[in-house]
Amino acid sequence: MANSSGLNRTGVLSRVTVAAITAALVGTTTAAVAADAPQTRSASSATVESSTRAGAFAASASTAAVTPVNSLFGEASNGDLYRYDPNGTGGLKAPVDGGGGWQYSKFIMQVDHNADGASDGLWFVENSRLGYMPFGGVPTDIGGGWGIYNKVFSASNTGGGTADDLFARDTSGVLWHYLGYGNGKLAPRYKVGSGWGAYNQITGKGDLTNDGKADIVARDGAGVLWLYKGTGNYKAPFSARTRIGSGWNTFNTLVSVGDLNNDGVADLVARDTAGALWLYKGTGNASAPFYAKVKIGTGGWNGFKMLF
Repeated sequence: MANSSGLNRTGVLSRVTVAAITAALVGTTTAAVAADAPQTRSASSATVESSTRAGAFAASASTAAVTPVNSLFGEASNGDLYRYDPNGTGGLKAPVDGGGGWQYSKFIMQVDHNADGASDGLWFVENSRLGYMPFGGVPTDIGGGWGIYNKVFSASNTGGGTADDLFARDTSGVLWHYLGYGNGKLAPRYKVGSGWGAYNQITGKGDLTNDGKADIVARDGAGVLWLYKGTGNYKAPFSARTRIGSGWNTFNTLVSVGDLNNDGVADLVARDTAGALWLYKGTGNASAPFYAKVKIGTGGWNGFKMLF
């Protein structure tokens, strides 16, 4: 479970130097090429200015490798982070200040690099660039061109390796799979498939079906929730979708950070339009992957523009 004593930033990738941006685009011939194929860097990355943003996070060990045990983070509109640690039974402890300066980030996600079941750092997208900040370390610039994506998330290890991987959906509805190297950097992308623009919520963080592979859920415009079982094949990471149920449009956010009740199965957190927070505990059964919802936050959760 990731812990924080405060991570203060003033906007990481909004302050990347011209030299760092130029270095990230080495090997591209035009700006259009960079936009069409977001850049990743397997070589050394340029370190981003971070004198006031040194990470104060630390990760504690967990035995759940496929499904992590992580805290839930909320980002307020002013860029402040708040960390909610799980209490072990599905609820959340009182919030802890997680620092500030994250208002420039469009997407933020936790990542586990060593399969110990706890996050090691954060991937984030800022000003069309992907950055990585290890817990207890400093942020680095991974590459540019990420402005073509309207959804970026990590569903744990979805490529069959050890480290967490990353998904990105472009504005045409195509989903792309990036394999993680275990240090924040990524391999070139693989096309998963098209038609993913039908979903307004996509999330996952571990195994929902007790087969040892990470799964995701996706909600369509009609409020139907679909399960995509993981395959472990990085070129085809999901099997055909399965309908879970309807009526999920009562929620404005769906997010998974892993296992919140220490049973080894991934859970789902849902925020309704009134600002209440609900937990759907995972069953491990692919045909009915969630138990009935339980309220774990009475209100005020709409104050967060992002949960991760």
